[in-house]
This record gives sequence, structure tokens and C-alpha cells, in this order.
Amino acid sequence: MKKAIGWILLILVIFYIGTSPGPAADIAHSIGNGIGQAFRGVGTFFHDLAT
Repeated sequence: MKKAIGWILLILVIFYIGTSPGPAADIAHSIGNGIGQAFRGVGTFFHDLAT
């Protein structure tokens, strides 16, 4: 059952990207920025911890 739900979600994501690539790209860009900010925050924390 989990595998079927996973496939359905994947198909829906691909359909969304195919039908509206602009907003999908904006979402991907936002996720990438969030991940980058998180890594910068961790790096800053450890840098401040070491100094």
C-alpha cells in the first residue's frame, strides 16, 4: 500500500511540474534556498563554537 501511494504521489508531482513549470520552479528554488540557509546556519554555529 505504501509503495502504491508513493507512486501516485510521484505521478502527481510529475504532472504538476509538466502542467505548471513556473510555479514548480519557484517551489524548487525556495526549497533549495531553505536548505542552503540551514547549512550556512550550521556552519556559522560550528565556526562560532570553534572561535
